Amino acid sequence: MNDTATEWSLRHPRLDDFRFRIHHVVLVAFLPLLLDYAWMLYMRWRMPPGPCPWPIVGNTFSLPDVKPWYHFERLSKEYKSPVITFWIGRNPTVWINDAWAANELLVKRAGVYCSRPRMLVFAELGAGQSNLLNMYTITPAQRDRFRIQRKLTHQGIGVQQVIRYRNFQNDESKVVAYDLLTTPEEYVEHFERYATSVVSIIGFGRRVASNKDPIITEVIALMHRAASLNVPGKTFPMLMETFPWLAKFPNWMAPWKHGLGSTRKSKHTNHDFFYSLAAEANASDRANYSKFLFQETPKYNVQPLEISALSANLLGAGSDTSSSTLITAVLAMRAFPDALRPAWQELDRVVGKSRSPAFDDDLPYMRALVKEVFRWRSVAIIGGMPHAPVADDYWNGYLIPKGCWTQGNVWAIHHNERDFPDPDRFNPRRYFDTDDARPFPGEKGYMTFGWGRRSCAGQYLAEQGTYLSVARLVWGFRVGPAVDKATGEEIPVDIFDYTDGLNWRPRPFRVLFKPRDEEIRRTIVREGEQALRDLAEFDGESKYRFSTFFE
Repeated sequence: MNDTATEWSLRHPRLDDFRFRIHHVVLVAFLPLLLDYAWMLYMRWRMPPGPCPWPIVGNTFSLPDVKPWYHFERLSKEYKSPVITFWIGRNPTVWINDAWAANELLVKRAGVYCSRPRMLVFAELGAGQSNLLNMYTITPAQRDRFRIQRKLTHQGIGVQQVIRYRNFQNDESKVVAYDLLTTPEEYVEHFERYATSVVSIIGFGRRVASNKDPIITEVIALMHRAASLNVPGKTFPMLMETFPWLAKFPNWMAPWKHGLGSTRKSKHTNHDFFYSLAAEANASDRANYSKFLFQETPKYNVQPLEISALSANLLGAGSDTSSSTLITAVLAMRAFPDALRPAWQELDRVVGKSRSPAFDDDLPYMRALVKEVFRWRSVAIIGGMPHAPVADDYWNGYLIPKGCWTQGNVWAIHHNERDFPDPDRFNPRRYFDTDDARPFPGEKGYMTFGWGRRSCAGQYLAEQGTYLSVARLVWGFRVGPAVDKATGEEIPVDIFDYTDGLNWRPRPFRVLFKPRDEEIRRTIVREGEQALRDLAEFDGESKYRFSTFFE
């Protein structure tokens, strides 16, 4: 047999040489792939545990179609590690599924985990490095720019500043209660109007009087789309994070980009929509955050895109997250009525019925109830944007490499049975000093607003407004089941039926709002009418509409 093969080879030397060349080409072609995969396996061995990646694609195609935070929670339990590694293409991503690990890495080592990873879809094809949300903080110049924007943000909505906003925030909350008396079925729209109006008064000096105002109907839709784009996924456009070369195609021949990275020209101005809103507010005679930004421009060399980003962040984040939190509060009130009875007793004893709750009322159970709202179904369900270490770091002997996408899984953190027994039960008493209480890192008892230097700058405004709004809802209303007119049966609610984006909220559900008694109803009317008179100073219109702004 061998003699025959040798004889055949001698008779056909060219064919044998051709085969050798083919083998050589295949070896040369596959050698980089083999070396790259060897590097991936080596990094997997050094990093926190997780599923074995495939060459090039990593673990991308094992992702569920929606809500990947459930998947990462399951992987954390499967690998018996609060910190796991999951590969998005060739890029390892670290997911933190435990409060104590998150505190150790993202809070105690905030100086290390202060940067952002490369985010092609949300950052490079979006707002880029002009936006505080996306900024790298690796070089001294980047850190300086980050500190400037962070400082400007805190001077608008920091802990010392938000106290000045209590009066109109309180008034807008009273208007919500007033509107619920007449159109309770539009409670979602009322919450969106309230939240948007508060940040619009701060940012632009004008309130949003109608829930049909385009600043709500158009801009909140834009923010929902942006939130959906930053969830790890195996479909476009997020699949470009696995195959970044796909982003190099021009938009006209790349439908998978979904219009990202386009440059549209304005009909009205040489600037974008949010800068134009800020410039309009700067020209008004009312004090507002936009006017402050323009005043600080010479001192800090603030660029137009930075003004646009700072004003957009205030409007987008403040309107969407705050309204979503209030919708979650209503869902909890409907699904767990027993949790409200101690609150009603406390409110009746301390506040009474002739006025609604105020900021300085001593209401410990009510404050615990609001904490539970933040914990139970946190809006930023994966803690906002990912962090990235500015240098190689180690956790329990495992490597977390420089620039690695590092994300806190707030769902897993807030639903850990060790820290929050029976976590899907809405239970404000878990925040009291009782035998059932559990330790938790930090004084707040929840990690809703992120960690370290990348924590949400607007958390104090959100906490202040949410407390007052939820307290007023609980004080004023009973939230009961809606009834199906055809069958006469109560319509149930599903506490797990939430949207799929980075900032999630309950999908539409029906409830009935009923004032707790007649005296409270009269108080809501009186306070609501007075609040509208007090807010009249902020009435106004913008000449800009997002839907008509671009050519």
